[in-house]
Amino acid sequence: MTRTADGKSRVRKPVLVHDPTLRDGHHAVRHSLGPDQLRSYASAADAAGVPVVEVGHGNGLGASSLQAGRARLGDGEMLSVVREALQNSRMGVFMIPGWGTVRDLRNAIAHDVDLVRIGTHCTEGDLAERYLGFLRDAGVEAHGVLLMSHMATPGQLAEECARLVAYGATGVGILDSSGHFLPADVTERVGAIRRAVDVPVMFHGHNNLGMAVANSVAAVEAGADIVDACARGFGAGAGNTQLEVLVPVLERMGFATGIDLYGLLDAADIAGRELMPAPPSIDSVGVVSGLSGVFSGFKNRVLDVSLREGVDPRDVFFELGERQAVAGQEDLIVDVALALRDGAGGSRAAAGEPRSSGQV
Repeated sequence: MTRTADGKSRVRKPVLVHDPTLRDGHHAVRHSLGPDQLRSYASAADAAGVPVVEVGHGNGLGASSLQAGRARLGDGEMLSVVREALQNSRMGVFMIPGWGTVRDLRNAIAHDVDLVRIGTHCTEGDLAERYLGFLRDAGVEAHGVLLMSHMATPGQLAEECARLVAYGATGVGILDSSGHFLPADVTERVGAIRRAVDVPVMFHGHNNLGMAVANSVAAVEAGADIVDACARGFGAGAGNTQLEVLVPVLERMGFATGIDLYGLLDAADIAGRELMPAPPSIDSVGVVSGLSGVFSGFKNRVLDVSLREGVDPRDVFFELGERQAVAGQEDLIVDVALALRDGAGGSRAAAGEPRSSGQV
């Protein structure tokens, strides 16, 4: 129970906070976290009472590659280190079909994973059917989540989530992979999903437009049971929802997370010191990534290729947005940069056609 401003008490709705700092944060440091860093943060998050700690390559199981970036550690080593560090928190992993396979899932199960998320593009939930069925038969809790969810209508997302439940998902939800949403967008989509399924609903926000905490609050108020957040916002591009901000905001609003504030702040301090050279910030490229609706994890690759080819990375992001690029299509970054360099697509700003959020 908690007290309101007028002194009356009310029942506090529990909200499960899922912490992908050691997975999504990997994007920000080119998947270079070592065993000591993983162990240190996982232990601190566990001590704070964080319910679920997710670990792995930024793109999930099996994704360490030249295309998506080589991880310093293999999946097995990362899982072993974090499993040993967690005494109370549950260990989660993420997998995108095409990067990961059933073999990768078997490896995760062998390392005593507690929760697996299978992520697909927002209109391609059918790609998760095989993997959700496998996990169901293996007795492992499995959620189906939809990436790049701004690319689908609320009705489409609800239909896809209902399909994921039919495949065996025990939870479903959406990722605002590019940080494109405003709170009203989240309310509409989470509300539609909540009405369509009777399993827990989750939301994962990115902070490209500075809306991650507000969007996560909107999700909870619309019926989401699970929200993602990372220490110091550690994540791709402009970063994710900031964990040590979201939790006290939710608690102040009357939602119960079960997380100890001081322990959480200690874990965030460890993350700030040991995991990242600097906390994520909303720079110019991050804003454009959000406006254009392009996956935040493209940032480093876009910057590298744009510098090499002598083109404006903002133009690259907007062109990728027009082509509706999604995670896994990193090779398209080179195609776009070359086209801009050779004049096949020119700078809109140079052509006197400034961009606005209404154009994306």
